[in-house]
Amino acid sequence: MSRRRNIYEGKAKILYQGPEPGTIVQYFKDDATAFNNEKKGTILGKGVLNNRISEFLMLRLAEIGVPTHFVRRLNMREQLVYKAEIIPVEVVVRNIAAGQFTERFQVKEGTPLPRSIVEFYYKADELGDPIVSEEHITSFGWATPKDIDEMMALALRINDYMSGLFAGIGLKLVDFKLEFGHLFEENGEARVVLADEISPDSCRLWDIKTNDKMDKDRFRHDLGSVEEAYQEVARRLGILTETGDGDMPTTEKAK
Repeated sequence: MSRRRNIYEGKAKILYQGPEPGTIVQYFKDDATAFNNEKKGTILGKGVLNNRISEFLMLRLAEIGVPTHFVRRLNMREQLVYKAEIIPVEVVVRNIAAGQFTERFQVKEGTPLPRSIVEFYYKADELGDPIVSEEHITSFGWATPKDIDEMMALALRINDYMSGLFAGIGLKLVDFKLEFGHLFEENGEARVVLADEISPDSCRLWDIKTNDKMDKDRFRHDLGSVEEAYQEVARRLGILTETGDGDMPTTEKAK
């Protein structure tokens, strides 16, 4: 990796100053965390797989008119994105009861929800990313009512598309997390765009026939075969072939 200015290092990615004004390079790490950073580990090759899976999904979403910060993939672990001002609110869409939702409402895991539920969480690790309402978001100035409407509409549109996409490869989209940001145009106006990543790190994906978990829950709950689950998602999407992809060997190690 060439020397360049490190802008930010998070739990799963490092952000570097991009080669062009208004751009950032996202480097995907193999580091894995869970339970608000209480559990830490490594998933070999995760960064490579997430880079490719996120690229695939961002490009497909752009094709249906979802604005994103994605520009292009640079190599096995890096992608170029537009520099967006991240809105400090995570948007979670739930289709099936799982995770903390089951504990909060005493609903059995795997129960299909009557309709897709959208929740907001304040991005603050020190507070445990608390769930918040629209009133919290607007009162604290994290986003405007218009921003919230756009994020809601985009989240539901993304859910509709990805639910069908994953169903077509034998996976249930149980729930997923999205992040959005403001991308400023040349005229100074800001528009809301999809940012960060979409991958098995941020989605719960279950096999339609067996209900086997194919996402980071395998790491969270020590289910084993974590790397294999990520690889299987990539295979089903057509990103990774049975014999391996010349651009993405399954045993690729962190640089």
